[in-house]
Amino acid sequence: MYLLGYDIGTSSVKASLVDASTGQCVASAFYPEVEAPIIAKKAGWAEQEPEDWWHSLKEATKKLEADGTHRLNDVKAIGISYQMHGLVCVDKDGKPLRPSIIWCDGRAVPYGNEAFDAIGHEQCLSHLLNSPGNFTAAKLAWVKDNEPQLFEKIYKIMLPGDYIAMKLSGGTINTTISGLSEGMFWDFKNDCVSRDVMEHYGFPADIIPEIVPTFSVQSTVCEAVAKELGVPAGTPIAYRGGDQPNNALSLNVMKPGEIAATGGTSGVVYGVLGDVNYDPLSRVNTFAHVNHHQPDTRLGVLLCINGTGILNAWMRRNVAPEGVSYSEMNTLADQVPIGSEGLTIIPFGNGAERLLQNKEVGCSIHGLNFNIHKKPHLLRAAQEGIVFSFAYGMEIMREMGMEIRTIKAGHANMFLNPMFRLTLASVTGATIELYETDGAAGAAKGAGMGLYKNSDEAFATLQHNATITPDTANAAAYAEAYERWKSILKQVTNNY
Repeated sequence: MYLLGYDIGTSSVKASLVDASTGQCVASAFYPEVEAPIIAKKAGWAEQEPEDWWHSLKEATKKLEADGTHRLNDVKAIGISYQMHGLVCVDKDGKPLRPSIIWCDGRAVPYGNEAFDAIGHEQCLSHLLNSPGNFTAAKLAWVKDNEPQLFEKIYKIMLPGDYIAMKLSGGTINTTISGLSEGMFWDFKNDCVSRDVMEHYGFPADIIPEIVPTFSVQSTVCEAVAKELGVPAGTPIAYRGGDQPNNALSLNVMKPGEIAATGGTSGVVYGVLGDVNYDPLSRVNTFAHVNHHQPDTRLGVLLCINGTGILNAWMRRNVAPEGVSYSEMNTLADQVPIGSEGLTIIPFGNGAERLLQNKEVGCSIHGLNFNIHKKPHLLRAAQEGIVFSFAYGMEIMREMGMEIRTIKAGHANMFLNPMFRLTLASVTGATIELYETDGAAGAAKGAGMGLYKNSDEAFATLQHNATITPDTANAAAYAEAYERWKSILKQVTNNY
């Protein structure tokens, strides 16, 4: 008996097959093998064709059975993870009216800012838990204002995962509270679709799909799709979640105080909060977590840092000795004492940072001494600057009432570096646990939640690779370096 998970990413669609009895991922595949295209008709725009996601899903599914070892006719449930905040507009036949405006498209920022002022900052933050920002609702407002004839043809709007669920089912359209919250459509205080947002933008109420529970039989695979994919007709589509909530699920981050972190090109810290709360400066985003339901509040507080792995890659290309690997670069950095002998790097060189209230302060180097500092100092200072930006964001989470005890992460990217991991544990005081997992496998287990007693049983077989505890012997050195970094960050941000 298998569980099938799909991860609808920006670059590709990944499919994973999980043995429901053992919890082990037995097969995985992705498509395309080269990065999927992003349509950018103007600077700052980013769109993708929803039908391309569907085509990629079908191709990835075919690859799962290529070796003949595992048969998809034993699949008992399907789960979906997807790129967050995208807008899909369909007509009454379920056909997309335009390409999807995806998460990294910036055209809707003015619409979100205008709504924040018009509805009122306190009203937005206390009900939506965020400013309307550049999320799905603001993207739809752009369509309404700039493509009015197309807007009139819209039957329903969806997030990318909703669209894939519709295609699998042959036409059933629905969504979740978690999905609506990431689009800035959900009123947490009144526990309903936000009247403020809908009335301000002039959206008809029936444009929002039916709401279904995150863990439930949301729809079933239709006959035609079953034949095409090789799964049984009537297979339940039993879970969907945005990529960051789903990443937390895949690490079994479900309880208040638990943290999921990633350190790829950008860095994400996603923590679970047990009470309805928000950051008054809107430096982090707050959404309904996948296990949020009344009366058990479970909110996902999301911190995104643009300048993480991309800074590390820049250092490798431009500072590290030519030809060294990341592992060798990490070894060089580890030769330098904690605090990089007074060298500090502010790592925000990849665009405006919400963490800094959308200021674009850039990356900067401070305290450089020509007589002391060499390439390894720059490499360590960059790593420390990234860690400190994570810790700075976690301070905001603590201000919101989150007790951070454990940070869970996949054993990949920045978390492959022992020095990075130890510095993060030591500065935050949290234990770091590293696991082998991915979004598609997490979505598969999400689909099978009804087969298990609870999430702990569902993820009991999650492969644990390492535990990192804070370096208490050098606590003072870590604290001194972090405080110096914060002091310099304050000076930098005050100049903007």
